[in-house]
Amino acid sequence: MTTPGPTTDPSPRPAPGPAARSTTGRGAKYLPGRPARVPLRLGLAGLRAHKRRFAGTFTAVFLGVAFLAGTMVMGDTLKAGFGALFDGADSGTGTVVRGADEITAGRGVGAREPVPTDLLRRIEQVPGVAAAAPDVEGAGELVAQDGRTLDTKGPTTAANWIGDTKLNPYRLVEGRAPSRPGEAVINRLAAKRAHLAVGDRTLLRVPDPVPITIVGIATFGGEDSEGESTYTALTLADAERYLMPKPGEATALRVRAGPGIGEQELTARVGRVLPPQYEAITGSEASQETEDATAGTFLTLFTSLLVVFAGIALLVATFSIHNTFAIVVAQRTRENALLRALGADRRQVLGATLTEASAVALTASLAGLLGGIGVAAGLQALFPAAGFPFPRNGLVIHPLAMAVPLAVGLAVCVGSAAMPAVQAGRTAPLAALRESAVDTSGASRRRALIGVVAAAAGTALAVAGVESRTLLLAAAGAVLTLAAFVVLGPVASSLAVRVIGAPLARVRGVTGALARRNALRSPKRTAATATALMIGVAVVTLFTVLGASMKATLDDTVDRTFAGDVAISAQVYGAGGAGLSPRIAPTVARLPQVRRAVGLGRGAAEIDGGGHRLTVTDPAALSQLLDLGTVRGSLGALGTHGIAVAKSQADSHHWHPGSTVTLGFADGQRVPFRVAAVYQRSDLAGDYIVTRAAWAPHHIQDKDTLVAIDFRDGVNTAAGKAAVEKAVVPFGSPAVQTKAEYAKSSAAGIDTFLTLIYALLTLAVLIALLGIANTLTLAVHERTRELGLLRAVGQTRAQLRAMVRWESVVVAAFGTAGGLGLGAFLGWVVARAADTARTGSFAIPPGRLAMVLLVGVAAGVAAGWRPAGRAARLDVLRAVAAE
Repeated sequence: MTTPGPTTDPSPRPAPGPAARSTTGRGAKYLPGRPARVPLRLGLAGLRAHKRRFAGTFTAVFLGVAFLAGTMVMGDTLKAGFGALFDGADSGTGTVVRGADEITAGRGVGAREPVPTDLLRRIEQVPGVAAAAPDVEGAGELVAQDGRTLDTKGPTTAANWIGDTKLNPYRLVEGRAPSRPGEAVINRLAAKRAHLAVGDRTLLRVPDPVPITIVGIATFGGEDSEGESTYTALTLADAERYLMPKPGEATALRVRAGPGIGEQELTARVGRVLPPQYEAITGSEASQETEDATAGTFLTLFTSLLVVFAGIALLVATFSIHNTFAIVVAQRTRENALLRALGADRRQVLGATLTEASAVALTASLAGLLGGIGVAAGLQALFPAAGFPFPRNGLVIHPLAMAVPLAVGLAVCVGSAAMPAVQAGRTAPLAALRESAVDTSGASRRRALIGVVAAAAGTALAVAGVESRTLLLAAAGAVLTLAAFVVLGPVASSLAVRVIGAPLARVRGVTGALARRNALRSPKRTAATATALMIGVAVVTLFTVLGASMKATLDDTVDRTFAGDVAISAQVYGAGGAGLSPRIAPTVARLPQVRRAVGLGRGAAEIDGGGHRLTVTDPAALSQLLDLGTVRGSLGALGTHGIAVAKSQADSHHWHPGSTVTLGFADGQRVPFRVAAVYQRSDLAGDYIVTRAAWAPHHIQDKDTLVAIDFRDGVNTAAGKAAVEKAVVPFGSPAVQTKAEYAKSSAAGIDTFLTLIYALLTLAVLIALLGIANTLTLAVHERTRELGLLRAVGQTRAQLRAMVRWESVVVAAFGTAGGLGLGAFLGWVVARAADTARTGSFAIPPGRLAMVLLVGVAAGVAAGWRPAGRAARLDVLRAVAAE
């Protein structure tokens, strides 16, 4: 074997010759095989020899790929399940006739013109039509056995029972169809949730309470419900009476084709006999629209959310994987140098390291695909148990759902190992003569300068985005700030570890001082290990701050604008929410304890080419219970053709009191309205206010979403609330809430959303903790001789375990503290940039963030438990003799 001669270049290029170009020259007998196969052989040999070192990398890739694959498989399965459910239920409907124009003003607010049932006679004459039936549908909420309105997670609909079984998507499984006034069929989900059975009597709120008798129970396409909706079917006469503005109108008309007639041909024939204000669409199109309205938005949001958090988990895994390979390459410096001295060139050492990464990536990703199928199967079983009755069908595994996670897993693992592999290839042959290398990466002035410049630029962009309320600009600044944190990590880690670890020497003595010193050894390694946890904690903090800010905004809005004593509110789910009866406000207003009560209804109209929400109320009374700020004009002068407009809308359209605004309604009418008043605050009142008399000719179902109540002087809030609760019992006992309770219930969905976010982020935090544990395990291996010497001079096993655990705590505390600071800043940026109206509040919840900090430190203890135990089990004599 030859030894390289003296050189002044610390990383010399191999001299020209066979030994430098390949492994077939001098020294080649130590690297047998063809040159192209040497990296593969070296990589696989290294992986077999050190497979335990890559356990953490395997786990990180496996978890990330499994989550992503499970998400994609679950999304495809749910889409296929709902598609089959709706296609099967509506298979008998060839054509649907409905109003041609729809006015939509946000989710769940909109309407189409009703269709006259007289058109049925004309449609039935069309060649190829076998049958046609009216479909009357509206909002209807069941009252449960205990007298409370049924609490559901989806739309609550009421309709007429269609006698033609091929046109009716529901099938009776108990009882019979309704045939007399007051009889109803409900779906099986509603029967279970409301504890109702055939023969029971209850109320249906439409929104006025209507007494009904349950005569049948039905399923939708074989399932208990259409998604999460509850369904109540009445006779046609009752449905027209309660759900339509007048008899002889329907929401749509369903048409069934005769033998041999396709739905496209049937729809074309029916469309030719319709007046221009109505349209005919195929049954498949109508089914797809219903599917999208019922489950499409939820599925898109749900699967997108899962994919985003799978991406966060894989981002965290990237740092953990990179750190693992960086440590392994550093520990094998002498081994790689010997390979160079024996004739291996840089590309072969680089290829050997990438071979290891590729083998781990491929194995872990393939295992992750199998794990993802298991995750999807588990979610499919979990959702029904948690109260989400998704369709029962087998898992749908598309090739794309397997190919994308596999490619992502390979890219993340190999990409994370690329820089350490390049570093391994640059190992100089003379490094074989060195005992160890000194890590000065944390003291790099160039790194510090780049990090400071990036942080300054990111902060400036974020602040500019906040000031201009430009979310895209703020997001760019936030991303740049995150990158700056990553770059500055090694620079800041030395100072941070010194500060965080300072109390350890006093509290734990020599053990604490050694733990602090170990964390200071390699600033770059410490920072890379902590960065993975920092990202997970930053995202947790971001959503925690956003949730607290949204709650604070709601609280401030209610305190600032709501001048009443109690409120009755309705949670309206999409278009199916029944809301509150408009008769509640007049009923409550007659109580001796009440000074005034005003209901706020809602509607939709086309204004200036777009759909907008209307608040339907008594404007003069509303101004006594809600603070509308400065009002120009007269709220009492609206009448039947006047409208009050929020200042923000009036300014954008250049309106003022006396201006004319044309409103287009779902019934096809376009009516000019005069701007009677312009008010300043629209928080609870909305942007457009009309009287109930103005809305009456155009509404389909008149309903309120809020009733504001003010008590007379001297009336105790508790006594007044009790009187109101007693008065609303006939209306389904809607909840009567104080101002604080109303604000809290309005924010209840935020806590539910945060709980889901925390659950999804658990995987990212788990991967980060695995990264800490893996780093410590590799560090224990690296310090085997040192640990043996410490034991030899008197350190006990307990002290050794404590030293390793405290080192883990210091690293975890550094990552958690950095994540808290970064997440709080990002939360401020997003909250302020999204507040285009400049009426929102920003809040930092100290209690929750303190809990995040405690959990982060506790997680550090958990992450260090196994490496500490392994260190304590080292044999002293063997450890001292180790190299």
